Amino acid sequence: MPRKISRPRAVAKSPKTRRLQLRLYVAGQTPRSIAALANLKQACEERVPGKYEIEIIDLLKKPQLASGDQILAVPTLVRSLPPPIRKIIGDLSNKEKLLIGLDIA
Repeated sequence: MPRKISRPRAVAKSPKTRRLQLRLYVAGQTPRSIAALANLKQACEERVPGKYEIEIIDLLKKPQLASGDQILAVPTLVRSLPPPIRKIIGDLSNKEKLLIGLDIA
């Protein structure tokens, strides 16, 4: 009798175990930029502590980086990992929208 070979199944990572890779595009230290970073850090620490990485990109210092993620307004948050890529524009003060946008609601 032929042996049935079982293949390992792909295990989907739950939202709580995957690592978030985030880029926050800002234009200097404006009140909206500061608020966006504070709101983002607070939400990440509450929902996925230690499982996120935030890269802050100041477009006043490096404007050429805006074209890579097609940034038209600031502050803009881009979640590049896990896929799909998601973008959220604004100061991230609407916590419910932020959590849904990051898929950690």
